[in-house]
Amino acid sequence: MVTLIVREFTVDAPVRAAWDHLAHLERWPSWARHITRIDLKPPGQLGPQSAGVIHLAHGIKSTFQMTEFRPYENWKWVGPFFWLTVHYDHRFVPLGAKQTKLVWILAAEGFGAGIFGRLFAKIYRRNLEKAILLLVSEMATQIGL
Repeated sequence: MVTLIVREFTVDAPVRAAWDHLAHLERWPSWARHITRIDLKPPGQLGPQSAGVIHLAHGIKSTFQMTEFRPYENWKWVGPFFWLTVHYDHRFVPLGAKQTKLVWILAAEGFGAGIFGRLFAKIYRRNLEKAILLLVSEMATQIGL
């Protein structure tokens, strides 16, 4: 497996509020503009049995299945993207009572993971950086500490 992205950033929200905000996947398009919709099964809040389809801009779809779920610590999901298997880890680290460090890790395995994975990461990183700015702002406004 090849680690492609490790992105850390801080949000002005306690860890439980940060988790609760992100665990509602249907809200992601408000800050992740490269996503048009997420269909979650079972519907509702993210859980250990969650799976779904992420509908990306330009009509591309990506499926995922939860592989690790530790409330208020992290969740990992995995899904295919063309011939790669992509692993997404979402970590939550409390920084006192009012801030949380989020650590998002993107890794890939499969045919050409080192080459094609890096190309995928280059494209994904642009979307991710824009999304993080919007997420940080959204959480500051909605959670408003």
